[in-house]
Amino acid sequence: MSKLRSYTKAGIFLVLLAATAVSLPAQTFKKLHSFEYTDGEYPWASLVQGIDGNFYGTTQNGGNTACASGCGTVFQITPGGKLTDILSFDGTNGSGPFAGLIQAANGDFYGVTTVGGTGNFEGSCPNNCGTIFTLTASGTQTTLYNFSYTDGFQPAAALTLGADGNYYGTTSGGGAIDAGTFFVITPSGTLTSLYTFTGGDDGSSPYGSLVQTLDGNFYGTTWNGGANGFGTVFKITANGTITTLHAFDGSDGSYPFAGLVQDREGDFFGVTEEGGAYGVYQSYGTVFKITPAGKLTTLYSFTGGADGDTPISTLIQATDGNFYGTTSYGGGAHYSCGTAFRITPSGTLTTLHSFDLTDGCSVYAGLIQSTDGGFYGTTFSGGTSKACAYGCGTVFSLSVGLGPFVETVPTAGNVGAAVRILGTNLKGATSVTFNGTAATFQVISKSEIETSVPSGATAGPVRVTTTVKGIKNTLKSNVAFQVTE
Repeated sequence: MSKLRSYTKAGIFLVLLAATAVSLPAQTFKKLHSFEYTDGEYPWASLVQGIDGNFYGTTQNGGNTACASGCGTVFQITPGGKLTDILSFDGTNGSGPFAGLIQAANGDFYGVTTVGGTGNFEGSCPNNCGTIFTLTASGTQTTLYNFSYTDGFQPAAALTLGADGNYYGTTSGGGAIDAGTFFVITPSGTLTSLYTFTGGDDGSSPYGSLVQTLDGNFYGTTWNGGANGFGTVFKITANGTITTLHAFDGSDGSYPFAGLVQDREGDFFGVTEEGGAYGVYQSYGTVFKITPAGKLTTLYSFTGGADGDTPISTLIQATDGNFYGTTSYGGGAHYSCGTAFRITPSGTLTTLHSFDLTDGCSVYAGLIQSTDGGFYGTTFSGGTSKACAYGCGTVFSLSVGLGPFVETVPTAGNVGAAVRILGTNLKGATSVTFNGTAATFQVISKSEIETSVPSGATAGPVRVTTTVKGIKNTLKSNVAFQVTE
């Protein structure tokens, strides 16, 4: 039976490195919160910025429930670091949320729990098979679906909002032979299994989130399986027809735990947990680029030293065009607690921060870029809490001097579709355009504008013009908005 990976590489905390961390100009790192178990323990997943300007995330364990080790939480944290738990799972409504949340246009969140719920199939799921849920920002939770093993087991990746308004995702196990599944679920909770992985050339155990392209297809990774047993990159249609684009062979990377990100030119970037130029079985992971047709280029092989070790989180492309990510271990600090890094599209890597245990350790989650231009993230362990042996995890911010922008929720829609625009100082907004076409809008708060896709709009950036104290400024969306039919 498939089980979610438990990372203990290099003892997690006990590997010492001789390298010294180098501070970079215009870099500001701040630990915002150390978890204390009662407010959560072991945050695994990336944060998401809500329409209120705050950040929302999950912890794998902890919380105020009757579960022996806590069933996990959903929390809200302000940019200044004030944390509030808005949900503690109790097992029956889910447990162990490894994945992050996504926000719908109405402001509600959608997520999965890796175990828990009420679904079990002849005892095949220890602690039951996992759930899909919705959650309001105030903490009202509704379980949409309980997995039952035949339709999937241990969903570990965040859902992806499809252009059709439904949610698509994967389970890491279950299905016909316990290799995982690909599914779609409607906003009201009707789930359809679209594909069952076989563990052969198509791969096994998809842990990373999917990305949908303009043609309606989804792209993702499997952690193992494939022709060489080291994992795959695949394309799958919305009705479940799969194409394996690449099978890793170790020398070009192995075991891609994270999902892909698509750049502005249409190619995909990702990371592998192991493999690379330093030996198939004794290396530290890679960063790669792959075209939609399947041509893969290894951009960087980690050394396991000051540059980091074992990247398992999905990259993001920031407003400067570079990619940002994390490594679980390695770095130049005293303990091998992981790094935050920047890598150019051509493969030049810069370590931005090395974690030192007090500010976090075991960086399993990726970064997000807030509309203020800075980055926010979590660490699985570390921090200053004494409630956990090596700390219960942290939330942090990292600024490298990038400016503010706006973000749309969703990032695609047809003419007339409702769109929310997120930002940090929007009260002085005087115009909103979709690729140059003016739209009517209403300013709801300093962090939110409500609008709709105007007639005549075409694919391209959304721009918001603001005037504050006589100073005019134009904020551009971080990704192009796609106008669908």
